[in-house]
Amino acid sequence: MLCYHTSEMSCPYFDPVAPNPRGGDAQLAYWPLGDAWTGTCHAAAVEEQPRDSLCNLGYARGICPRFPAGDPGPDAARFTIIADHGASLRLYYVLERDHLPFAHGAIEYAPGGETFLPAPAGDLTARQAGAYVTSYLRRKAATGGQ
Repeated sequence: MLCYHTSEMSCPYFDPVAPNPRGGDAQLAYWPLGDAWTGTCHAAAVEEQPRDSLCNLGYARGICPRFPAGDPGPDAARFTIIADHGASLRLYYVLERDHLPFAHGAIEYAPGGETFLPAPAGDLTARQAGAYVTSYLRRKAATGGQ
């Protein structure tokens, strides 16, 4: 089984759309979603394309001008694969605020149906979990399923 984890987090307002084709695999292994992703920022009232990597990296509160002031929610999202059964994946996610757990849970991913059970907290968390799984499956395929 491929050991795949991350110590970095993505911004909870980031909606990953597609892997970013720039950069080499050696660097991308350290990105929170398994790869650098392009996507949309949902922090502001109007969705916009991010102009920097803060969306991929998280903990943008007080740094990113789009991060809502006074927001009581999480600062970052973290994901890890805890089991790969071939026909399904088991993930664990943690949403953090000020480097402490804010919300967490285990979810099961069925690749055939591309769904999570139970659904993680929030649509953006679900889309980030989907991006993380996509990166995991790409990297697993590239290593021959190891």
